[in-house]
Amino acid sequence: MRFLRVPLIVIGMIAAGIGWVSIDERFGRPDRPAAEIPAIPTLNIPPILDDGRPGNFTLCTGPVRANCVVDGDTFWFRGEKIRIADIDAPEISEPECPAERQAGEMSRDRLLEMLNEGRFRLTADWRDEDRYGRKLRIVLRSGRSLGERLVEAGLARRWNGPDFGWCDGGRAATGAER
Repeated sequence: MRFLRVPLIVIGMIAAGIGWVSIDERFGRPDRPAAEIPAIPTLNIPPILDDGRPGNFTLCTGPVRANCVVDGDTFWFRGEKIRIADIDAPEISEPECPAERQAGEMSRDRLLEMLNEGRFRLTADWRDEDRYGRKLRIVLRSGRSLGERLVEAGLARRWNGPDFGWCDGGRAATGAER
């Protein structure tokens, strides 16, 4: 009977894990657009990363990505690719027109400046990652979203904001990559 103890414990742990996955609402739940998220009056999400080293971001070049900015809503931080969850910025890698690329470069450059201005905090959004494996985070400094600052400067749009294109007569920015 002693030799059955370890296998029974392992089988019990596996059964408990399967049971947890099958009843936990987060598993198998389809992605919902942010418009369907119920309003939460108070959300106390602790910071997941707090950077104490200002001035350490560059533009991303080459295969090694550490602390660098890809575009106006995506950057690498400590080896993780972060997607700013509350905004959508113009595309640089596959723009619809030259005006979108130019707007994207302006947005990217401003994000680089803001990240280098000092400490910031990353908090989780309503889901942890997007379908590309990027961590979805809101970037805060002194309680204020850096994404919102980009929106105010006209360099991004709110994630659930009105659709508009960066090109005259071009496709509207729909945020389909999230």
